Formats: sequence, C-alpha cells, structure tokens
Amino acid sequence: MADIIFSPAAERAAASADPESRAEGEPIWDLIELLFFAYRDFVSDPDHVLEKFGFGRAHHRVLHFVNRNPGLKVADLLETLRITKQSLGRVLKQLVDEGYVVQKEGPDDRRHRLLFVTPKGEQLAMKLAGLQTARITRALAGLGPNAHEAARAFLAAMVDDESREGVLRFIARADRARRPR
Repeated sequence: MADIIFSPAAERAAASADPESRAEGEPIWDLIELLFFAYRDFVSDPDHVLEKFGFGRAHHRVLHFVNRNPGLKVADLLETLRITKQSLGRVLKQLVDEGYVVQKEGPDDRRHRLLFVTPKGEQLAMKLAGLQTARITRALAGLGPNAHEAARAFLAAMVDDESREGVLRFIARADRARRPR
C-alpha cells in the first residue's frame, strides 16, 4: 500500500476547495482565482481576432455595447464602461475612422451623439460574441439543466447592489432592441 503524503500547499488547496473548512475571514481563494482565470480565457479568443485589426479590449467593449444598444448615447456608454472621456474618445475615433461605428446627432438634441455599428462593425461584434458564446456553451454543457439560470443569478449577484437593477434593465432593453421584429 502506498503512503499518501500531503504537503502544506496540498492541504491549503484541499481546504479552499471545501467551503466548510475555510477559516472565517479567509479569502475564497479558489473562486477569486477562478474568476481571474475565467476572465483571462473568456477574453482571449476575441483578443486574438482583435489583434489582427490593431484593436484591444476597449474596442471590443465599445463594439459590444454599441452593437447591443443601437443609438446608445456617448454619455451612457461612458457610464456603462466607467472609463474617462479621453479613453473612450481615442477608441471611438479609431472605430469611426475605420468604419465600424458611426455617430449621429440626437433627433431632439443635436448635442447628443448617438452611436450605431455599421454592417462591418456588426459583423465583427457578432464574430466576437460567437467566440464567447461557444466558450460559455461548452462551460454550461456539463453543469446540469439549470446551469444558465444559476450562472446568470451568480453573475447578477456579483454586480454592486446599487447597480444591479439598472444592469438587468439595461440587458433586458438590449435584448428587446436586438430581437427580430
């Protein structure tokens, strides 16, 4: 019979895998690190595509939200992304100059700048979303019949309490806007 020897690192790994044995106040290392690694891999597929265009993650996020929310105001995009005007301005200028996004004046207030993807922008946004959908689908496949709902509830719960309802309304509005009529 073989001896099984646990190193302190192995014991810590086993303890972090069992939430009941985690000391009070001890960080939830496994979930923290899994979120970091999951995000890294979630964005890696689109990163490879974007690299070919000289774009980065900021371009991806702008394309994503403008594609999902046609006519999105620049001010609302700034609030959604929580980035500076300067950061958005640089990214948006590149997307406009290269024909992925167009800006139009607001119908009621010419100071409002409304954003729309072009057909070229929509094609790229959908390609990136397709890559991420494939990864999510693979991850959910082995988790049981209610995996999508459980993942959605977990991710919604991760959003700050004061933002959660607004985020869920934002998603629902985008879902309605993108539905074929």
